[in-house]
Amino acid sequence: MRQPLTRELHDLLERGRDRQLRLAVTGLSRSGKTAFLTSLVNQLRHAGLEARLDLLPAARDGRLLGARRVEQHDLGVPRFPFDRAMSALDDHPPRWPEPTRGISELRLVLRYRPLRPGLMSGETRRLTLDLFDYPGEWLLDLPLLGHDYPSWSRSQTGHGDAREALFADWHREVATLDPAQEVDEGRLAEIAERYAEGLRAAREAGFSDLQPGRFLLPGELEGAPVLQFFPLPGIADADPAQLAQLPPESLYATLARRFRHYQQHIVRPFYRDHFRRFDRQIVLVDILGALNAGPERFEDLSRALGRLMQSFDYGRRSLLSRLFAPRIDRLAIAATKADHVTPEQHARMTGLLETLLAEPLKDLHFANVPVRALSLAAIRATEAREVNHQGQRQSALRGTTLAGEEALLFPGEVPSRLPDADFWARQGFTFTAFRPLPRDGGALPHIRMDAALDWLIGDKLQ
Repeated sequence: MRQPLTRELHDLLERGRDRQLRLAVTGLSRSGKTAFLTSLVNQLRHAGLEARLDLLPAARDGRLLGARRVEQHDLGVPRFPFDRAMSALDDHPPRWPEPTRGISELRLVLRYRPLRPGLMSGETRRLTLDLFDYPGEWLLDLPLLGHDYPSWSRSQTGHGDAREALFADWHREVATLDPAQEVDEGRLAEIAERYAEGLRAAREAGFSDLQPGRFLLPGELEGAPVLQFFPLPGIADADPAQLAQLPPESLYATLARRFRHYQQHIVRPFYRDHFRRFDRQIVLVDILGALNAGPERFEDLSRALGRLMQSFDYGRRSLLSRLFAPRIDRLAIAATKADHVTPEQHARMTGLLETLLAEPLKDLHFANVPVRALSLAAIRATEAREVNHQGQRQSALRGTTLAGEEALLFPGEVPSRLPDADFWARQGFTFTAFRPLPRDGGALPHIRMDAALDWLIGDKLQ
């Protein structure tokens, strides 16, 4: 029993000295969280050796000596599968790592020389960096905490014809239901499965704003009654007093009860035990995938991100808050897969991301929370080239598609502001998925991972 107590005391002391940092890597499905975490660990492990981290001053100046993995704080949480991810990247041909299927954590200890050493020559210090990863599907449940069952039911309608068509089977089933009827458990489970099928189809079609998230990735809750509920269209317009008088065995009362149980026993503990204790956060956004999928998917991504950003605690930290009530005091938002467009388009990606998150960013600035937007590629999959097209030099990308075909192409222009109807009518943007570039045993090739690291941890390495 002494070892856990010692570890707890050590962590408390390190946080008091501002030498421990908890970093959340946040993003929706397919945003590249696994690739980002894998690259982050790889870059820090190779700092001072093969890694090119010129935008991280501690590394550029030779003060960052490297990092090593150590035993994490919470032994009940699976360790982030870094070795398995690197094994996939080192395959012939290289493969993208498998996406996250559950909560994972990883602890690094960074060793560095301070910018202003003390009296002792050659002084070194350590920074403990805790990294947290979660399935993107589960993140989408956080906004549920702001709803009751009728308001949540209302929020799940009116998302566009393309998305509604994917729920056609569920709509036919739910249209026959009477909220006051006595619940039929077998029938309820069948209709809940139709709703889950619609969510899965919507995810495959590129939609992001999908709830409940555990329906998409149930984990240990597979088959549990807590995952057997669904919204009731039109219920938000019903008389609340009449709904309250319905008997406990009615369909409405059963669905509302399961929604509350899901809210209180699945979502709230997840938020309380994990997200509320982060110090810093990076939000990854697959903006290119949304552009490629069309206007409804792009609007859906905007709505999902707006709701998600409202679910976190942001604010400056004092010593006491750092010890006992941490809040996110620095945020990065990153448009991922920047290597899938030509270099001159990177600034446009960043501008579009800032526009997409304009309202949440205003709230963060009002709260005096430092925020930085950037575009990056955690693991490069293409190389920039120039080609001669009709007598003019034009930027292009060279890479290998997932099907194994060599490609040299120009994917199109990224809009620098929110795309309008004219853009969608004429847009020629083609997002092609590529294999990761092979590495030669050293640091993974990247774009601006050093800039992200500098923003997220650079001030702690001075």
